[in-house]
Amino acid sequence: MNTKTVSNRALSVIDQYIHFKFGNAVCSVPYFNNKTARMRAALRARVGKGSPKDIFEEIQAVATKNHITADSLADQSLKMLLVDENIGIDCSGFAYYVLNAENGDRGKGVIDKHLHFVNCKGIVGKIRCSMRPAENCDIATLANNRNSGTISIKEIRPGDIITMIGKSVTARGDDRDHVLIIHQADYQNFTPTKLYYTHAVAYPEDGLYGTGVRQGAIEITDTEKSLVEQKWLGDNLRIFERARNSKTEIRRLNWF
Repeated sequence: MNTKTVSNRALSVIDQYIHFKFGNAVCSVPYFNNKTARMRAALRARVGKGSPKDIFEEIQAVATKNHITADSLADQSLKMLLVDENIGIDCSGFAYYVLNAENGDRGKGVIDKHLHFVNCKGIVGKIRCSMRPAENCDIATLANNRNSGTISIKEIRPGDIITMIGKSVTARGDDRDHVLIIHQADYQNFTPTKLYYTHAVAYPEDGLYGTGVRQGAIEITDTEKSLVEQKWLGDNLRIFERARNSKTEIRRLNWF
């Protein structure tokens, strides 16, 4: 058995989202749904596009403003404060920062120097994207053929992404385009046997304070079959339902 992971730099970013720390409190950064909050041109941490540093600085400002000492917060109260202040991360924002870290570790520089921002049109759009790349890196951008290409299960390796675009009539009405980051893969005789992924997500059963960055795994039972025909583990199988009712693809950034 051989195991590969993304770089330590990318793993560190993942860990900072899953084990976000402020004072003595630790929690996963909650999921942020900008479609629900309808916030525009706000701070990155308040539109679901903040780095761990952005989120830390914003919650620090909130604590100072409200005379909250860091040491007074417990794990759950930190999570509640983040949610109540509309501070969190969405799935594409999370993917942007993890992939940016991996990009840098591979000597490719910052990711926005390579991305084609498909939703930015004209001179004004290009300026907006150059100034706010994280905010303009959505799933459609990551899944666009100018930025990534589809690969087979046999080719998969850490740093690849799984994109879920659209939904069928049988899918849940609250589903949106989604992306998973493959942060680890196990191999047997150079063939992948198990994939481990991380994503930012909210399920209806999570309630207001149960959302956030979490991980799951997919056991590869037959490399000749599609990804949704493999064995999806944990994560309440909710993400499997999403994958099954979407255009689900394994993709790799073109410069990787």
